[in-house]
Amino acid sequence: MDNFQTTVAALQSGEVIAYPTEGVFGVGCDPDDAQAIEKLLAVKERPVEKGLILIAANFEQLRPYIDEAQLTEQQLESVQQTWPGPYTWIMPASSRVSPWLSGAFDTIAVRVTDHELVQKLCLAYGKPITSTSANLSGMPSCMTTEEVKQQLGTRLSSVLEGETGGRNKPSEIRDARTLKVLRQG
Repeated sequence: MDNFQTTVAALQSGEVIAYPTEGVFGVGCDPDDAQAIEKLLAVKERPVEKGLILIAANFEQLRPYIDEAQLTEQQLESVQQTWPGPYTWIMPASSRVSPWLSGAFDTIAVRVTDHELVQKLCLAYGKPITSTSANLSGMPSCMTTEEVKQQLGTRLSSVLEGETGGRNKPSEIRDARTLKVLRQG
């Protein structure tokens, strides 16, 4: 079994993985598995209140997690014009989204990636995965497979080997309702 298949199998088993994204390595798991999210938060030493980002291959994968009725046609259009790409949008969360995923918020952070390997991973897995930078809270984000293995190695089931998309910082975060930039990309 190659590294890609091992990583998909780890997701299917409720494990936590690391993978390259547009700018930094991300840590992810099944967004619908509370135990997997618990493991992820323990790996990162991250508080649940902060919430997590969902990364997907396409908008269809994100639809079940978003309450589109709370957004106007224009707001949705503004979001979709930036995808696929390194733009994370804060959107109203659907009733499917657990507090494990949204943290202390009634919104969910979502992104349709333009990173081919992550698209392939989400398509093979059949849904989005969580995405938060691969690092311990307060430490610098990992940029390479080696850095991930040094910082988080024993805490992860699988590290998907590959290159980041060449950006030197995490994705930009915007609010879908106000269109304001919350974190510069």
